[in-house]
Amino acid sequence: MGRRWRRLAAEVSKFSLVGGLATLVSFVLFNALLHGAWVVDPVLGDRPYSSYVLANTIGMLVSYSGTKRWVFRHRQAPGADGGFLAYAGINVVTMVLPMACLWFSRSVLGLSDPVADNISANVIGLSAGFVARFYLFRTYVFNSPVQRASTVPAAIIAEPTGPSTAAPARRTGSSGEAR
Repeated sequence: MGRRWRRLAAEVSKFSLVGGLATLVSFVLFNALLHGAWVVDPVLGDRPYSSYVLANTIGMLVSYSGTKRWVFRHRQAPGADGGFLAYAGINVVTMVLPMACLWFSRSVLGLSDPVADNISANVIGLSAGFVARFYLFRTYVFNSPVQRASTVPAAIIAEPTGPSTAAPARRTGSSGEAR
């Protein structure tokens, strides 16, 4: 496997881990807000979409932090905001997929129990958006590899191409005059 493919595999693996953590945060918050998470009374028990958006906004902040600092730390994000606005915009757009699945489950199929909500939004919907988000983040947000300055002088790196035909350099004194 070439270096490029190894780096891509590492990015996908790290992105999956960060996404998994963000999904766990979103999952717990969504269920706590909408269903009470079997521990507390549901705060937004009659608002499944608001619960989903709020929980996933918190999850997005976790995801952005991990993605910027770990997954794509070797890539540069454009803009003074470190790519946050583009990242948030992509998350908002791709949130349509799980929201549509949640709507379909509740409005068309008439399912509103915790299992149906989680399968529709957090399994089917998030899976559909995973590949799209990875591609969009890598292509539009963290799109430029960071250029690291070399600590080795260019003269050492350059390979000689043969005997030099250039005239020897003239030595100068401290005042810049030729000796």
